[in-house]
Amino acid sequence: MGRSVIVHENFLRRVAAGDLPAGRAPSGPLPPALAVSLYRSGCLTRHLDRTSRAMQAAGTGFYTIGSSGHEGLAAVAAALRPTDMAFLHYRDAAFQIQRAEQVPGQTIAWDMLLSFASSSDDPISGGRHKVLGSKALFIPPQTSTIASHLPKAVGAAYAIGAAKRHRPEHAILPDDAIVYCSFGDASANHSTAQGAFNAAQWTAFQSIPMPLLFCCEDNGIGISTKTPRGWIAATFANREGLKYFACDGRDIYETYATALAAADYVRRRRKPAFLHVRTIRLYGHAGADMPTTYLPKAEVEAEEAQDPLLHSVRLLSQAGALTPPAALEIYRDTADRVTRVAAAAVKRPRLRDAAGVMASIVPPVRACHPTNGPTTAARAAAFGSDLRAMEEPQIMSRLINWALTDLMLTHPEIVMMGEDVGRKGGVYGVTQKLIQRFGPDRMIDTLLDEQSILGLAIGMAQNGFVPMPEIQFLAYLHNAEDQIRGEAATLSFFSNGQYTNPMVLRIAGLGYQKGFGGHFHNDNSVAVLRDIPGVILAVPSNGADAARMLRECVRLAREEQRVVVFLEPIALYPMRDLHEDKDGLWMRRYPDPSEVIALGEVGVTGTGEDLAIVTFGNGVYLANRALSRIEAAGIKARIVDLRWLSPLPKEGLTRAVAGCRNILVVDETRHSGGVAEALMAHFHEASQAQLARITAEDSFIATGPAYAATMPSAEGIAEAAISLAGRVAKNRARGQA
Repeated sequence: MGRSVIVHENFLRRVAAGDLPAGRAPSGPLPPALAVSLYRSGCLTRHLDRTSRAMQAAGTGFYTIGSSGHEGLAAVAAALRPTDMAFLHYRDAAFQIQRAEQVPGQTIAWDMLLSFASSSDDPISGGRHKVLGSKALFIPPQTSTIASHLPKAVGAAYAIGAAKRHRPEHAILPDDAIVYCSFGDASANHSTAQGAFNAAQWTAFQSIPMPLLFCCEDNGIGISTKTPRGWIAATFANREGLKYFACDGRDIYETYATALAAADYVRRRRKPAFLHVRTIRLYGHAGADMPTTYLPKAEVEAEEAQDPLLHSVRLLSQAGALTPPAALEIYRDTADRVTRVAAAAVKRPRLRDAAGVMASIVPPVRACHPTNGPTTAARAAAFGSDLRAMEEPQIMSRLINWALTDLMLTHPEIVMMGEDVGRKGGVYGVTQKLIQRFGPDRMIDTLLDEQSILGLAIGMAQNGFVPMPEIQFLAYLHNAEDQIRGEAATLSFFSNGQYTNPMVLRIAGLGYQKGFGGHFHNDNSVAVLRDIPGVILAVPSNGADAARMLRECVRLAREEQRVVVFLEPIALYPMRDLHEDKDGLWMRRYPDPSEVIALGEVGVTGTGEDLAIVTFGNGVYLANRALSRIEAAGIKARIVDLRWLSPLPKEGLTRAVAGCRNILVVDETRHSGGVAEALMAHFHEASQAQLARITAEDSFIATGPAYAATMPSAEGIAEAAISLAGRVAKNRARGQA
């Protein structure tokens, strides 16, 4: 007999017999009607869990991680406002059910059963995943996260104060809102969670508003690994800047009173707090999990004897709010209602094809106030003497700086964040002067933690900002890539486009740095970014293109709500010369603010039909250096600058190489998993040209004289081009002779 059946039958028997567990008498501010409402939410939670198992057994349901044992979280929901954004633990059905009671017009049982059934009618995910979430309830959906939602909760809490100072067009959170974020005791140990706690404390320590209520639902076990008794209290009760509250989640009266006090502290003080709710886990981790295979049966039974619903029946009876027979009737009526609703929900349509599944990967376009760019006076005040410098060619880093300035003048909702972006102006000076131009509210110097940087950006986007986080070096992204993969990029997918994470993530990366290198500061691996559905990856090759592409990236984030990564080639930041010292041929003039390079628009230099060199970033620079030797060999060539690495601009590429007899792909990323693999596949399918590629080796990058030894060179490009297309030139020479 399954544990869910045993717990159910025990409840029926014990309530009927008046055999209720002992505990404290009810006390605190919980009114009788609300107490009964919390019990009803607990009953619905319990029967949804039971029904999910029955649906799975019948082949009509597809998710069985339940919330039984965590019913007390309904009391926490009742202590908060429905406009307090909530990032929920996956065992928080009771929280969402109770919050639905605070907002008129909700059909929470129907909605959740549609989610269990993976129906395309599911109002939050459209059948893509069983998630807790609701636009009306201010609950962005989470998947089965292991603490990865905590950094963005920190960001969302920070965004409330930031919006009070500079309210974005699309802000949704009230000025006096707080952010709620729940998780399990096992997840509290995760490095992502620890980083979020630290970031919240670090922020609050500086008296910066951080209205965030963490809630640890401590059921004492993570799947099969127990949390040491007392561990959560021992490690969180005395943290600097993180006020600690604790309660017994089996007692809805105590939980409500404690949650009220915690929420009041956070709301009044605008400081973070930690609510420790002791719960139990009934049934095991999920439907397929049998707790008696790794726990003594007696221990499992002892836990079940402390069923929170049994405690609620006792407490309600002692408070005079509800008699045990009436409580039993509510329990049975709820069971019958869930069964009836489930019978209808399983008949609703499901996703059937790839197009349906993928429909929400790309977010919907949103209406934005029109902008005409910064005024002449605003530009003069911001740029000062730099306006005169714009008349002369400049290096890439300076043109990016000017583009960022124009964009921030145009769009006050743009906020930049990262280590050293403000006072220092970035490691390479790319963001210098911006803090003087826009202040520390828009140029946020963060702590040294990439997860927190990205979490801050993701959370601020939840309240209408257009964040532009910076990761100092591409290699540092790997510490935090799940914030993009598992959080930012999936939010539109799992919310059916209702929640989005618009941002432009700036990363300094790629190779060829001479004096400051090694694999931590030279990283030529972009595969981790290119395989995330919906993420746009842009790589400029010169300063003018960088400015034009940045403008498009911001438009894509602001209007189309896209997650965009702008990868800036470090070695090209200071590049001035192309062929000879002081020739200045790689510098560019600053393009007019109206000029934009659209997504998917590739660059083409030259018209030669013997050879197309298809490349990007540093490869464009190297190909141009190699071009004179290639042409001296009689080869008429063109250089195609890919610019947009993901999604691959296939139509633009096909047009760019049209008429070329040979295509040489030059890829500064690695041979295995590099960009060239996708380019070679595309040209094989779309072109009749002869193909070859030159790539970096499958190697990390060295410091010192060998900094470029593993990557393409101008000499190597010329040799590969002549080898591939030399026959055409020789045949032409013979014909002319």
